[in-house]
Amino acid sequence: MDRDLSSGSHSVYDCVYHLEWCPKYRFNVLGKESSKADMEAILQGIAVEYGMCIVELAVMPDHIHIVVRVKPSMSLSKAAQLLKGRSSYEFFRKHPFMRLRYRKGHFWAPSSCYLTTGEVDLERTKAYVRNQSDIHQATLSNWTS
Repeated sequence: MDRDLSSGSHSVYDCVYHLEWCPKYRFNVLGKESSKADMEAILQGIAVEYGMCIVELAVMPDHIHIVVRVKPSMSLSKAAQLLKGRSSYEFFRKHPFMRLRYRKGHFWAPSSCYLTTGEVDLERTKAYVRNQSDIHQATLSNWTS
């Protein structure tokens, strides 16, 4: 299996993480296509600005899955802080009416899920993130039938 390794001046690395977080109170605020597209663009821009590479991204109505590759000099918590904090700020700037729902300015819930992915798990994780809408639709159809 070929693996894309990055290199520094004295190191070779591949730091890939699967991050998941949701809006505060788990409201379905990212359900509209325009909100979803804005959040995807915001997250892509943040990743480029801070030297991260988004491998896979799924913006669901009530949560986000992101598989991201970071440099070893950036901790996992710092990457999550940058993605969550900056995306909240940018999303409120594009959608000021959201401040009515989130009065204290906290768009994301404080909790998150961080998972490491190895060489074997990367393809499986990418497929999982890519097929999020199918997974949630299947779960919903189980309850409605």
